[in-house]
Amino acid sequence: MKSVVVLGLVWALTLLAASLFASAAVVEHTFQVGNFTVERLCNPLVITAVNESLPGPTIEVREGDTLVVNVLNSSPYNITIHWHGIFQFLSAWADGPEFVTQCGIPPASNYTYKFNITGQEGTLWWHAHSSNIRATVYGALIIHPQNGNSYPFTEPDEELPPILFGEWWNHNVVDLEKEADESGDSFPEPDAYTINGLPETFQLSVSQGKTYLMRIINSALNKQLFFKIANHNFTVVAIDAAYTDQYTTDVIVAAPGHTVDVLFTANQPVGSYYMAASPYQTLNGTFDIPTRGILAYENSTSASPLNVTMPITNDTDTAHKFYTNITGLAGGPHWVPVPLDVDESMFITFGLGLASCPNCTFGASGQRLSASMNNESFVLPRGRGLSMLEAFYQNETGVYTKDFPDNPPLEFDYTNPNVSNGDQRLAFAPKSTKVKTLKFNSTVQVVLQNTAILAVENHPMHIHGFNFHILAQGFGNYNATKDEPTFNLVNPQIRNTIAVPVGGWAVIRFITNNPGIWLVHCHFDAHVPWGLAMAFEVENGPTTETTLPPPPADLPKC
Repeated sequence: MKSVVVLGLVWALTLLAASLFASAAVVEHTFQVGNFTVERLCNPLVITAVNESLPGPTIEVREGDTLVVNVLNSSPYNITIHWHGIFQFLSAWADGPEFVTQCGIPPASNYTYKFNITGQEGTLWWHAHSSNIRATVYGALIIHPQNGNSYPFTEPDEELPPILFGEWWNHNVVDLEKEADESGDSFPEPDAYTINGLPETFQLSVSQGKTYLMRIINSALNKQLFFKIANHNFTVVAIDAAYTDQYTTDVIVAAPGHTVDVLFTANQPVGSYYMAASPYQTLNGTFDIPTRGILAYENSTSASPLNVTMPITNDTDTAHKFYTNITGLAGGPHWVPVPLDVDESMFITFGLGLASCPNCTFGASGQRLSASMNNESFVLPRGRGLSMLEAFYQNETGVYTKDFPDNPPLEFDYTNPNVSNGDQRLAFAPKSTKVKTLKFNSTVQVVLQNTAILAVENHPMHIHGFNFHILAQGFGNYNATKDEPTFNLVNPQIRNTIAVPVGGWAVIRFITNNPGIWLVHCHFDAHVPWGLAMAFEVENGPTTETTLPPPPADLPKC
């Protein structure tokens, strides 16, 4: 009888494997990256984009599919594409950050990204990961459940096209980045915020009584954004392609890199309603005018859409309420329980600072803006002949070092500007390219602690190659005695990007089950060249199935 049960189980597993294999597909796209002219704010401007569209094409796959994207670079710049939030298990060569997992695709060249998408459903996105070209080279990446599988929430009547927020400058963003680099100053404020590439004229049509699934992506370079639709509520069902318990709210908050899937019902009188995205920022900004679109009901004759009232720019209470009230859908599709035994613990401080620059014009003479993590200001390994991942694969030295510190070198009152301002040991961090080496399949807990060395800010921190559980977050300095008892070890939210509270901290935990080099950085694009980054070097596992394979033959060379 026992052998019959075993044979039955083997047959069932065989049928399941065959079913999964049969349902998987190879989805192929071609990205022609080049320059073309668009008109925004009544001004024509040459931008770099994919397939002459802003945003770029939406990619739709099913969980288990293999995605192949042929990138043909007709632009005047080196290009890489990052598939934000994709695990890239054993396909780290396709992750995309320039000088980290590959070098740039040169003009008049091409490269093919190929990777499998398993264990993920929901909304992610893709974007350039070289220079500030991400401002116009981005698009949605939607992962549907496998055929025959359903959402873990009530099926909507319809799915809307994805909503992508962005920023717009009336100038070439590469030139603006060069000017900021030469002066040592920050990247300029945008001239407008956009919804699906448009500053003001985006419109959605809905039918009264229907429930819609809306996928929201913050593709902006440097701004967290509030989003509202006049007189309508949202029910959050997923964040960063991880399902959540349902959470009802009238406002969405998303940092650069975040995605939010929501249900909303067109349950208001037939008419038209403004939708708007406006910045959430704690530093003084010079541009806080929201971008507006229109939600129009079918058969509406309304000439004046109902206005929407947005939160004030520095409404931290509203932002923190949204970020902390979401919990993960424990037991739902692709749910990963919180690992309870921690192998590696790190405490990482990060924030803005200064660096010496004899020819810069920013601030005091001979200084420029900089940034650091644990008092190390990260430098991409330009001009070293190999990407970091190639150096890892070939066991080459001279590209990076393996001594990123587990803790800051100096303890201080991290979020008190009166203590940290003016301390030269804190304000001026050394430039380096350092990684933290982690054993395969270890559990890592990281306390991410904001500092007030130069400014008190909310930084969205993104880890390539992994999702992580957010166990807790709060304001001020992290205190293990007080804060560890508050950890949510049952149903914490799962993300790939965490907006660490302004002047505060967050605790994350994840398992290093993916060998390679994985960038960790602030997703404010201006902060990466200043040095607000580091990388994890995850060692190979014990078998060929857990070892990074050789690089593709057409991998761009440095």
